[in-house]
Amino acid sequence: MGSIDKYIFRTTLASFALVLVSLTGVIWITQALRGIDLMTSQGQTILTFLGVTSLVIPALVLIISPIALMIAISHTLNKLATDSEIIVMNAAGFSPLRLFRPFIYATVVVAVMVAFIASYLAPDGMRRLKQWDAEITADVLANILQPGRFAQLDQNLTIRIRERQPGGLLVGIFIDDRRDPKERVSIVADHGTVVKNEGGSFLILEDGNLERFEAGKRDPALVAFGRYGFDMSKFSNQGHDVALGIRERYLWELLSPAPDDPVYEQLSGQFRAELHDRFMAPIYPFAFAALTFAFLGAPRTTRQSRNFSIGGSILAVFGLRMAGFACSVMAVKTPLAPVVQYLMLAAAIGASLWIIIGGIVIEPPATLMEAINKSNAQLLRLFGRPATA
Repeated sequence: MGSIDKYIFRTTLASFALVLVSLTGVIWITQALRGIDLMTSQGQTILTFLGVTSLVIPALVLIISPIALMIAISHTLNKLATDSEIIVMNAAGFSPLRLFRPFIYATVVVAVMVAFIASYLAPDGMRRLKQWDAEITADVLANILQPGRFAQLDQNLTIRIRERQPGGLLVGIFIDDRRDPKERVSIVADHGTVVKNEGGSFLILEDGNLERFEAGKRDPALVAFGRYGFDMSKFSNQGHDVALGIRERYLWELLSPAPDDPVYEQLSGQFRAELHDRFMAPIYPFAFAALTFAFLGAPRTTRQSRNFSIGGSILAVFGLRMAGFACSVMAVKTPLAPVVQYLMLAAAIGASLWIIIGGIVIEPPATLMEAINKSNAQLLRLFGRPATA
């Protein structure tokens, strides 16, 4: 690359990094606030909270990167136009296609990053997130059962302990179980311990009373016990395999899923849609870059407004992405939807290159500008000019 190419390349990537970090940070904060219950209801530390919520960042970067690239290219072109650098480069013999070359270099860098995230990093983060969530759930008995606090493990199951003692001993245990509509069970035990084995998780209660209220009976049944096991396996995933969803699978797992995979047998259409989304993820940066440059890359004087071009590029990119999302949804049931999406991307890139090579300046129609000017003049006559001091 020459000095001009390096200058544009560095400026574009620097702007891209700044926009990407800013947008990802804002969206990550909104997503992280949904998981604040990890620290409140489940007693997790701030490090666990940050670790779990940060695993979604690659998936966010995958969606935000093409948009951040479009904003970075718009900023760079607007900066070059404001400083009249595009005019100077055009006068020096730089064609629009030649000026587009450093932006292609920057787009290649972004596309490679997006391809890596789509094929490995994003599904790996989602996979770790699911595994971490399972481990937190598996340790729910140690995290939720806090001294002096009523913990509602299920809609109709409440447990309270008075204190914890060394060795995992729970003292002063109260259990209110109303999960069975035919009966209500209340248990009070002097102490107990949590036991986890191959059979599941159990709360072993010692020296207590069990009171059972059965529907249709007036008096409860009271039983005193020396040792009683309360099954808590439903609230623990320990020892169970974590079932991977479609988004948790790597690209090569989507390409050749196991024939006996139950998820693939039930959701083959979603496998197809996710696979094509992964393939098209690195293509979107090229489409967005070409569309943005087609609207903003032509040389203009400082007297020519760029507002229409900026608005047109935003609408074109937004429309292309929304159409892509629609095709992704339709691809679950329609195998031809991904083909339409590929054709849209190819048409967007082809039309943009045709505009760039031809040096076509995209401007609003003269009739539209006349209508806008007439409406402005009518508004001025209607409200009048402000009186001067």
